[in-house]
Amino acid sequence: MPRIATFSIVAYDPGREEWGVAVQSKFLAVGAVVSSARAKAGAVATQSFANYLYGQRGLELMEKGLSAEETIKRLTDDDDQRAVRQVGVVDAKGNSATFTGKDCYDWAGGIAGEGFCAQGNILIAGTVEAMAERFEGVRGGEGELADWLVQALDAGQQAGGDSRGRQSAAVLVVRANGGYGGNNDHYLDLRVDDHPDPIKELARITKIHHLFFGEVNKEDLMPLADVAEDIQVILKKTGHYKGRQNGKFDDETRKALRALVGAENLEERWNGEGDFIDRLAVEFLREKFG
Repeated sequence: MPRIATFSIVAYDPGREEWGVAVQSKFLAVGAVVSSARAKAGAVATQSFANYLYGQRGLELMEKGLSAEETIKRLTDDDDQRAVRQVGVVDAKGNSATFTGKDCYDWAGGIAGEGFCAQGNILIAGTVEAMAERFEGVRGGEGELADWLVQALDAGQQAGGDSRGRQSAAVLVVRANGGYGGNNDHYLDLRVDDHPDPIKELARITKIHHLFFGEVNKEDLMPLADVAEDIQVILKKTGHYKGRQNGKFDDETRKALRALVGAENLEERWNGEGDFIDRLAVEFLREKFG
């Protein structure tokens, strides 16, 4: 069984009621193995000689009310291979705990802080401490949990990271009814499975996710009448609009813009109704087609 030498951070954001995991490793598609999370239950990272069942079983235990520490104890007590396991857990209330088996390869260890835990194995010393420091410094500030987790990974990499190199990274964030369509909790689940600079690429696609699926800031709404001329120019270039460029946001322009927005997956930024549109959607269309 191949060991998953990696570094990860598991965390809870009480402001948005989100739980998340971010991970990086010299291992193909690490996010498919390490990360598990469930809204109102908690989040788990399982690594080293990873026991995949730690994820789902850990969530089930926390859903029944066990704390992070109790969950790790139950998982490891029942595992005769616990000496080579590593796991980090944050429970429904944000309590955290981390475990590193005595036979995990150096450097190996973890830090449990308020609302988060960071851990890793086969690392350059200082990686875990850098992740913890960065997360504590950025959380609650600009961005959201996914951004803070990815920034923590980047700090870990800058401090040394996986001593064998890098290959894949992932970030998973769950929130009740936060997933696409609102009938699931997977708000954000992004993976870079094989890349020379996986954390940088993960940060890039996280930013794209925010554009497509992030909440609209009311302060960023702008009147469609004010950008009608620019929009008609864009729609002419894309072939969606055949009318006159008269600078008026009429029904024909609305129909054409609705079609383009749908083609570019920007429906969360503008649903085709009303007299206002999100500035980020307009900026995206200008940059791509302007």
